[in-house]
Amino acid sequence: MFLSVFELFKIGIGPSSSHTMGPMVAAARFLHTLRGSPFRAEGLRASLHGSLAFTGGGHGADRAVMLGLVGFTPEDFDAAAAETALADLRRSGRVAPPGLGPLAFDPARDLVFDYGPALPGHANGLILTATDAQGDALLQETYYSIGGGFVLTAAEHAAGRDGAGRLDVPYPFESAGEMLAMASDSGLSIAAMKRANELRVRDSAAIDAGIARIWAVMADCIDRGLAAEGTLPGGLRVRRRAGAIHARLRAEHGNNLAAPHIVNDWMSVYAMAVNEENAAGGQVVTAPTNGAAGVVPAVIRYWLDHVPGASRARLAEFLLTAAAIGGLVKHNASISGAECGCQAEVGAAAAMAAAGFAAVMGGTPAQVENAAEIALEHHLGMTCDPVAGLVQVPCIERNALGAIKAVSAASLALRGDGEHFMPLDNCIKALRETGADMSDKYKETSLGGLAVNVPNC
Repeated sequence: MFLSVFELFKIGIGPSSSHTMGPMVAAARFLHTLRGSPFRAEGLRASLHGSLAFTGGGHGADRAVMLGLVGFTPEDFDAAAAETALADLRRSGRVAPPGLGPLAFDPARDLVFDYGPALPGHANGLILTATDAQGDALLQETYYSIGGGFVLTAAEHAAGRDGAGRLDVPYPFESAGEMLAMASDSGLSIAAMKRANELRVRDSAAIDAGIARIWAVMADCIDRGLAAEGTLPGGLRVRRRAGAIHARLRAEHGNNLAAPHIVNDWMSVYAMAVNEENAAGGQVVTAPTNGAAGVVPAVIRYWLDHVPGASRARLAEFLLTAAAIGGLVKHNASISGAECGCQAEVGAAAAMAAAGFAAVMGGTPAQVENAAEIALEHHLGMTCDPVAGLVQVPCIERNALGAIKAVSAASLALRGDGEHFMPLDNCIKALRETGADMSDKYKETSLGGLAVNVPNC
């Protein structure tokens, strides 16, 4: 199993990797398939199913499909150009993606939210259809957005694909147990093994440049979130809080009377800054998803700015270690809130951040695995119940607490020798089994939990 660090940490747009980035990617894939087909299409249709239907409006899934069919991708997204393109589409009822020419697509008629049973493969289903002049189907494809911006066709999903590659890599661990055994046999750290695997795809300079780019986007996102003010879009009128909290923390900085627990507020404000930017549709990095995008950068920022001896030269070690853990969760369970609840998103992110932090703090592979296990174990059972289908309440604060748990888990693991009762593999299995048993009401449909317990005002 090989899942690149650059597949787990993808640069994209908010508010959701599954519901925004995924549908946009699916639309781009469908256009590519249509270009290679013998059909002369005259129009397009799209339908959203399962969680994509129930929370797609709040997550911008409909906008993402429209923009994907126009020709946008998450990697090259331009917000101003997107608004112009959407206005043109709504006025004309046509799209003109490169290489295909004008195609009829009236969002009011041709983009359907199907609130019936979810499609059989995954909670996030999307069907795209190309039609002739009479509206009859010429080409149709079903896509599943499986979390973190990963998209599979129905055939790929049925074949057991999970977005991971099958490259011949030197350390092909598919479980935490295998990872620790390979680390013991080779004498290498988890990050070093992960880098050796990445070297089968790109050279060392490209790896370092890519990781530097990931952190630059994460850091910029934090800074934008700390500088921004106002109210988040979507109708809940949730105020941005990160900037005001950060200003108070800076004013108090250096005050010897400040309580030690205030350090938690620094971690929280970094995470909240990211997730407020995500909720506003800004540029973020999936870590491993948009809904959990604040945890890993918050812990990195805490480490760099607050921990003596921290060095940017070890950023790659942090992110490679985190990616190794995230890959195990994705491969053996899920990183999709619609499939397994928020335990699969913020829980996975906390495990990744705890592992990365433990690694750069000098932890052994066993201590790193222990840190990830502690962080994940104490997110098990967490539901995904966004109010109004928006990635705001409880998502923003949930990232803040995920960052705090990650650092606490790593610190606790570093106090031990790596020996512990519950292996990470068992926690990942418990995540998968808990998610399978969890009611759909609590898996990103906004039909239960906090989503239906809101103020009457």
